Amino acid sequence: MIVLYCRGHHGGGRELCDDCRELLDYATRRLDKCPLMAHKPTCAKCPIHCYERSKRERIKSVMRYAGPRMIFTHPILAILHSVDSAKTPSPPRREA
Repeated sequence: MIVLYCRGHHGGGRELCDDCRELLDYATRRLDKCPLMAHKPTCAKCPIHCYERSKRERIKSVMRYAGPRMIFTHPILAILHSVDSAKTPSPPRREA
């Protein structure tokens, strides 16, 4: 999604600009630490906010722009995301 956003807003090809590369690195680090990753719902339904407020706004902008365009560039991922969005998130399991 960040590649689509960067290409549309910053005119790049496959290479990300520095700002978008930093955002992608930040998002990757946060998702790597996500305690719900095995049962993670879509961001809109997630009970945990992974991103600090300023980054959350940037991610929302990326999603608003790239989400509708995903059907043309990655149709299977877009459909799977739509299916996931329709599901009710399951509560996180506690490890004993």
